[in-house]
Amino acid sequence: MKKVLIGGIIAVGLIAIVGAIQGPRNDSQESSNMHVKDGYVVHSLAMPANLNFAGESVPLSDPDIEERFDNELLSNVYFQSNAIKLIKRSEKYFPILEPILAENGIPDDFKYLAVAESALTQAVSPAGARGFWQLMPATARELGLEVNSNVDERYHIEMATRAACEYLKESKARFGTWTLAAAAYNAGKAGISNLQDRQDEDAYYDLLLNSETSRYVFRILALKEIIEQPEKYGFQVAPEHLYTSVPVTHVDVDYEIEDLAAFAKAQKISYKVLKIHNPWLREAKLNNRSRKLYHIAIPEAGYYK
Repeated sequence: MKKVLIGGIIAVGLIAIVGAIQGPRNDSQESSNMHVKDGYVVHSLAMPANLNFAGESVPLSDPDIEERFDNELLSNVYFQSNAIKLIKRSEKYFPILEPILAENGIPDDFKYLAVAESALTQAVSPAGARGFWQLMPATARELGLEVNSNVDERYHIEMATRAACEYLKESKARFGTWTLAAAAYNAGKAGISNLQDRQDEDAYYDLLLNSETSRYVFRILALKEIIEQPEKYGFQVAPEHLYTSVPVTHVDVDYEIEDLAAFAKAQKISYKVLKIHNPWLREAKLNNRSRKLYHIAIPEAGYYK
């Protein structure tokens, strides 16, 4: 105990000596050292002259609408690493989404809804939504997708896109505008109907919404603005830096596969590559007692070592 006490006294003495040598603290000097480096500038962003979603005009002359869009544009422009990744992924995945949207009569702008939902990844939400279009299990089954522990077609980009198209067409028929169809994708068709009835309003921009749905269409619009005009917002992405898709062929399977690793080897690819191109195969085997016809994507030779 005495040694500890003596050591403490010595330490206090040393601190006092150091303090005396250094002199009194200069708060103004310390503050000046914390100034932002000269030349560093962060800009606010000008509003676009015109803005529309799926051909439907956005009323930017309304100060509430202008501010809500500005908030989302700022948040996404200055989340630079994320914006760069989205620009790169769009080159890889938009060519898959665009023709399916067109075939189903869905405006091209809805590809940006997929960006807002999942950042063009096979995302998993805590609530149970999955895939590019973040479909819940019950909704996906209603739209004709197979969803179980062995096969989950929410992870099948083409099939999930077609399912999302059906949902959007139903919403457009019910609400009359593509903007409300997009809002209903987030809040649900019943949720939008209830708000319309309670507030006696029809348009998305006139409804008082929960915080998530209030931001939802504006997030889509901000992502559209950035991805369509990256240079305008300072993003320089060289063409060779964009992500590209790997061409595939399909093997038709109407039987059970007990070992997908062995199946992959027979196709001259690895199990990892098989799962990259077929994320809807959720296990190491394919249960297919009903002899359903599946189309398994196999990358063309030469793209993987």
